[in-house]
Amino acid sequence: MSRFAPRRLRLGLPAALAVVAADQISKAAILSLMRPAGVTATPFQTYAHVKAGPILDLVLSWNSGVSFGLGNTHGTWNVLAFSALAAAISAMLLGWMMTTPGRLVRLALGLVLGGALGNVADRLHYGAVVDFLYVHIGAFDWWPAFNLADSAICVGAALLMYDSLFASRVSHKE
Repeated sequence: MSRFAPRRLRLGLPAALAVVAADQISKAAILSLMRPAGVTATPFQTYAHVKAGPILDLVLSWNSGVSFGLGNTHGTWNVLAFSALAAAISAMLLGWMMTTPGRLVRLALGLVLGGALGNVADRLHYGAVVDFLYVHIGAFDWWPAFNLADSAICVGAALLMYDSLFASRVSHKE
């Protein structure tokens, strides 16, 4: 490990921890809000629907697959396989975070890492990821429910793309 690695983690790791904390707090709140009276088991089914704004509703959806519900088969191996995959990706993100000099990239990697860890926590605790944010605009209402961890992953990925496309770097290649 480079002598600069701990300093390079100072931006990304706090961002990751903040994402995990906000994600888990929001999921605990939505589970409390949506849990039917008398139901103690998790995951549980509910048809509760809370209108939170003109384009935002709160719904409860359990995703045992990956993005957009792919692999959402509720198979017994889903928890282990998807958690192991997320752990491997998280280790790679940490390695990347320790070697990159760019602050924006470290922040972006922290957001992606925090989102991945927030969803892994759900898989290990509930057997599925808690999704609850549903955005709709008019007829554009086919988008799946998501959560704060998913949002952090998307923002982090967008920041990585921005850095890749627009960051000015001196190239030594002709």
